[in-house]
Amino acid sequence: MNDARQSARRLHRTAGLVVALATTGALCGGTAVAAPADKAPSAAEAAGRRVPHDPMAAVAQMQPSWNLGNTLDAIPDETSWGNPLTTKALFDHLRSEGFRSVRIPVTWSQHQSATAPYTIDPVWMKRVKQVVDLALADGLYVEINVHHDSWQWIKYMSTDHDTIMARFDSTWQQIATVFKDEPRTLLMESINEPQFDAATDAQKTQYLRELNTSFHRIVRDSGGRNKDRLLVLPSEETNNAQHWLDDLSTTMSSLHDRNLVATVHYYSWYPFSVNIADGTTYDATSQKDLTEGFARVHDTFVKKGIPVYVGEYGLLSEPNSGTVEYGEMLKYYEHVSYAARANGFTTALWDDANYLDRTTLQWRDRSLMNLIKASWTTRSGTASTDNLFVPRSGPITAQSITLNRNGQWFAGLWQGELPLIQDIDYTVDGDTLTLTADALTRLARDRAAGINTTLEVRYSGGAPWQLDIRSYDKPVMSDATGTTDALVIPTRFNGSLMANVQSTYADGTAAGPASWTTYQTFGDFGPDYTADTTTVKADFLTSLKDGAPATLTFRFWTGDTLTYTVTRTGDTVTGTAS
Repeated sequence: MNDARQSARRLHRTAGLVVALATTGALCGGTAVAAPADKAPSAAEAAGRRVPHDPMAAVAQMQPSWNLGNTLDAIPDETSWGNPLTTKALFDHLRSEGFRSVRIPVTWSQHQSATAPYTIDPVWMKRVKQVVDLALADGLYVEINVHHDSWQWIKYMSTDHDTIMARFDSTWQQIATVFKDEPRTLLMESINEPQFDAATDAQKTQYLRELNTSFHRIVRDSGGRNKDRLLVLPSEETNNAQHWLDDLSTTMSSLHDRNLVATVHYYSWYPFSVNIADGTTYDATSQKDLTEGFARVHDTFVKKGIPVYVGEYGLLSEPNSGTVEYGEMLKYYEHVSYAARANGFTTALWDDANYLDRTTLQWRDRSLMNLIKASWTTRSGTASTDNLFVPRSGPITAQSITLNRNGQWFAGLWQGELPLIQDIDYTVDGDTLTLTADALTRLARDRAAGINTTLEVRYSGGAPWQLDIRSYDKPVMSDATGTTDALVIPTRFNGSLMANVQSTYADGTAAGPASWTTYQTFGDFGPDYTADTTTVKADFLTSLKDGAPATLTFRFWTGDTLTYTVTRTGDTVTGTAS
């Protein structure tokens, strides 16, 4: 992934990223070189022989896929961004969890001479090959690429064209030579998320076509198994806008090579992906962005027999950050996996270690992974919400949710292994499930603030839908003083969950980094439900006009709102509760 413009360990996307899918290619043609008669083939060699000749079938064998993110692509070294050295145990675990392929992003620039002949450090090359071989030996398909080099030096083609082409060519000549005898289960991707500074759309098309064409020629001419290896070619920024897809399609057609891959990335509709512009829910607009984007990729490539590899998918906010509400996040992951499967794409989850703990080899969120894994073969039912809020005092009334069956039938409501009783604890009328007042009163227990009980809505297939019964009072904020580095607001959440934040100046214009919307990125505000604080972060505070009070409206999933005034005076920030 490209993270030049955000912190080193976060995902980077340009403002133009609204959709990014991956168009996959195919491993085909040719038979893997046989092992000597007196030597049994390695697991990697055996897997190489099993690669179907049909590109679509080959890429289908790669589903599902996973990214070794923030590792060999880290700058400057493998462990620089907090992940441990990659081991065989990691690939063993991925294989046991059902993954069939891994994308191994590699950044070469820190291990390469910046002047001709642009020699790659042999120690680094050896380490990259060692990691690739570990994955291949586990029977996994593997993809390697030129990763953050895209924004470190390749993006300057408009001002240093010949030098960059020479370095790019040299980079791939060295990689292709070292890996030319690897089995055909190894794929090569020309460049990650290509982008070009100070360039028109026509120039971007020209530059990417030059890069992809040169990559193709160099790898094919290097001999060995590279003669028919699956090669992966991206669209501009791996975006699924139709004109970029058309440009990539034209390039691929000109190469007259059936063993090509088209790749794009997908991180959802931007307002939903980072919770900005009131994009708090996975609504019809977000769903349309996915379905229409995937349809464009399908019709441009899959429909013509070119397989699609979604080389990265996820959200622009981390799954454990709380930026996107948990249930809404689950709806997205369920839908993106279903839509990819329906369109015949192979998908690679971008994981910078926020999904899989690389040290313990345990999933950080087992429920999320259960849903993702279920989506490889079926759909999972969801619901309109994953939270029912009940007051901490006073009478509790019946509450309803809408079931999103996604082709499944409703199989009951459960509390652990205890089924609730239909028509006593709840009723179902069409897609409306209603919990009775008596049941909610019982499930709320002593009505301590926060989660009192977690229920499961079970369907005929897929992962169950968790429904939390939460007791709450209206939240309360207090006055605070800080600096432009951070303003920590004492906040008694009282069981409530924050949804988003709107900020305006006195004239109604947007206050904050995003001038185009009054609803700022939720990541600028950090609710800590354990510490009972809300931290307003530096990006927001430094953007405020000096001496101009900004009115912040904190909105909560309970329907409550709190109004708070923040004023920056030089480096000092004051916050006043209304």
